[in-house]
Amino acid sequence: MTLIKTSFGRRTFIKSTALAGGGMMLGFSWLAACKPSGGGMLSLPKEWFKINGYLKIGENGLITIMSPNPEIGQNVKTSMPMIVAEELDVDWKNVLVEQAPLDISIFTRQLAGGSQSIRQGWPGLRMAGATARQMLKEAAAKAWNVPVEEITTEAGMLQHKTGGHSAGYGEMASAASQIKVPKEVKLKDIKDFKIIGTSRHNVDGLKIVTGKPLFGLDYKEEGMLIAMIAHPPAFGMKLKSFDDAEARSMPGIRDVFKIDVFANDYEVQWCDTLSFNELVVVVGNTTWEVMNAKKALKFEWEPIKPKKETINIFGSMVDVVTPTGPENSDEHTENMKSASLKPANVVRKDGDPVAIFKKAAQIIERSYTAPFLAHSTMEPMNFFANVTAEKADLTGPIQTPEFMEKSVSARLGLPLEKININMTRMGGGFGRRLYGHFLVEAAVISQKMKAPIKLIYTREDDMTCGIYRPAYHATYRAALDENKNLIAFHVKSGGIPESPLAANRFPAGAVDHYLAEDWSLPSNISIGAFRAPRSNFIAGAEQAFIDEVAEAMGKDPIDLRLELLAKAAANPVGKDNDYDAVRYAGVLKLVKEKSGWGTASDGVHRGVAAYFCHNTYVAQVLDIVMKDNTPVIKKVTNAVDCGIIINRIAATNLAEGGIVDGVGHSLYSAITIKNGVPQQNNFNTYRLIRHAEAPKEIEIHFVENEIDPTGLGEPINPPVIGALANALYKATGKRYYDQPFLVKQDLLG
Repeated sequence: MTLIKTSFGRRTFIKSTALAGGGMMLGFSWLAACKPSGGGMLSLPKEWFKINGYLKIGENGLITIMSPNPEIGQNVKTSMPMIVAEELDVDWKNVLVEQAPLDISIFTRQLAGGSQSIRQGWPGLRMAGATARQMLKEAAAKAWNVPVEEITTEAGMLQHKTGGHSAGYGEMASAASQIKVPKEVKLKDIKDFKIIGTSRHNVDGLKIVTGKPLFGLDYKEEGMLIAMIAHPPAFGMKLKSFDDAEARSMPGIRDVFKIDVFANDYEVQWCDTLSFNELVVVVGNTTWEVMNAKKALKFEWEPIKPKKETINIFGSMVDVVTPTGPENSDEHTENMKSASLKPANVVRKDGDPVAIFKKAAQIIERSYTAPFLAHSTMEPMNFFANVTAEKADLTGPIQTPEFMEKSVSARLGLPLEKININMTRMGGGFGRRLYGHFLVEAAVISQKMKAPIKLIYTREDDMTCGIYRPAYHATYRAALDENKNLIAFHVKSGGIPESPLAANRFPAGAVDHYLAEDWSLPSNISIGAFRAPRSNFIAGAEQAFIDEVAEAMGKDPIDLRLELLAKAAANPVGKDNDYDAVRYAGVLKLVKEKSGWGTASDGVHRGVAAYFCHNTYVAQVLDIVMKDNTPVIKKVTNAVDCGIIINRIAATNLAEGGIVDGVGHSLYSAITIKNGVPQQNNFNTYRLIRHAEAPKEIEIHFVENEIDPTGLGEPINPPVIGALANALYKATGKRYYDQPFLVKQDLLG
């Protein structure tokens, strides 16, 4: 067992509170100070308190665990309570899970993003369960007058075998609530886990498949009005004037007015990203009536003025420039190509790569590109707001409730304690719901109307308002000597309006002479995090290039990677390499074994890739067969090292989804811009993967170890793009450098 203290510094993770009705309630901060229902369940107890962020034990032994993190389909609402239940030592069938509202006085990092929920929650969640168990044991020891060390627990039962005593947790809950919180507790040995590492079905699964109201679009309240927004049709434009006479006269319409989402003096946070600050709002009784009235509005638009604003990015003040004028995808392509040929910002330099390239016997140079992408969540943006002079109640799907609470407070002029944000389950996020301008919009509209409203984006609003995955460009160069040895490596990458470069990742640390440079170009097209930010492009480009280098060297692509990683493990170059070369090599060796690398059947074309991001190592082998001159993905074999697996079925599902997502976007998807206007505004023009195009088989193999768990929502996605590009080359004889690989978008729309 591991012995841990129950408080870190001045923050105490767990505190006890007496319950009315003979129950026990433990409040704990799940995330503070951490490093960056089935059949046979007990009936509900007669009385217990329901307080945000608390573990509750009813007098009959039923457990309720409030889940503080937003649920966007990554299944943390099931997996995080599993960790608590494991250390508490209860029967999972007697656990209820509820979504907690925002409460920063109890929780920290109530955020869904960066694949960090499990990683950062792990120590605190275990501590919460272990401390509750210890307090129950002490209560039993006192009741039975025996040493606490002799008390054992199993499946929600306390036992003293020598004395023949036993009791359920519910019987001791009231007494346990009076016990002083111990200064330190013992955690379970990993070998004794009974819940962690097993497969537990989604706690909301039955509700989802039976259509219960879980999502933001499902939410409604008595007297609620519907609101929709109209925004400029092009980036680089703003509202000049509008005529609402016809719209106002239409049935069911309550009001039409202009709002400014943020005031001029507002200090913008990173999550306040929005495309258009001035919006026209239509409010009415029903969605259909509001949609029709919105179509009747008449507008005049004018160009925006260039601006520079300072944004607060996690405490760092960063200047962001927004240029004026309409932009075009063909100009983006040419501008990125031009920028890639100019001197750039040197981020890392090992050895003397410039000199080595000059004397190289062979230089391999390739460039890769990717377009803007829409998040295309199945549930468009929406939020409910009821703002009065005293408070603001908001309910809906948001990945950043803790941050958006501050935005709403500042915009409405209400103190934080008057802002209540309740989280619904989300019909997709992928980073789009990190940016909660639509929540602020809903609050401003409700305040103006003095009524409860639900703001609903149409699909067209959602897809043409931004916020997009940036457009990217990367150029790679490799220098070989006369014996085909790799002697220098150079990557220069950038994008609109950010660079995807991760300078300290592989093959940094494995090549003596290494250079990494980046650049960026300003834009008035709003961008934001997209599943596996930056890695979702740079991983595929890097891994496709390494395959091409391996071919020039006459080496097997897996063997070359393993040789480089062996060097990085034994004699690493530089001190800032952000990966563990041994674990990196481990997933490559595992996928080589599980895929039967080197033994593919006739007609099967294979590509490999491996990548480290979000603290997790992934290697993949993708098999393609050609049918009627069209590539068909037969199988994807995956090796994943994400430390301890919490919920095996959920981890497998998350990995499979990431693979399909990565394959689909790299083959088919793009947002193109013509005179500032997005040319794709719905699924009839924005191409997503279809069922028949998904891999026919996906195998997920997890590295079994006892390392603390890391993330899974994002790291599966990036390398599959490289594996796909490499398999396509084997199948067609053509290298694929520009995404989307198969659907050639007309850059002029």
